[in-house]
Amino acid sequence: MTMTFEETLKRIVERGSGNTVQDWIGEIEQEYGRVPLIFRRMSERPEVLISHLLYRGAVTESGTLDPKTVELISLAVGAALKCPNCLEYHVHTAMRKGATREEILEAILIAGLLANAAILANAYRIVDREMERCAPCDINGIHPKQQGT
Repeated sequence: MTMTFEETLKRIVERGSGNTVQDWIGEIEQEYGRVPLIFRRMSERPEVLISHLLYRGAVTESGTLDPKTVELISLAVGAALKCPNCLEYHVHTAMRKGATREEILEAILIAGLLANAAILANAYRIVDREMERCAPCDINGIHPKQQGT
């Protein structure tokens, strides 16, 4: 049974931050088979891990997307950000949540498509802006710095 936000806060206060972190690390390991490095490091400062996991829960558990879709989106973002640890973790978690190989590969293809489009759009905008900025300076396609005299 999932606790409400208020019940979760009450549990944190009752158990204390150190015990809460130990409980949550154990739950993460049990559910996902391992504890990601970022969670292990954050657990060294309980307030950081607790606030991160509260935020994560508020985003992923209060929305309308099912857990498998959340993991497919997460792995796509990990792929687009070129984060091998994120991608590995979320591929594994997506499979545990019922994602098929085809769904995972499709999510990665979509991530690649959007990442490629973002790279091209950004580069083309910069090139267009710089070409416009320098256009009045160009004489016969030669930039003033290349004219020599």
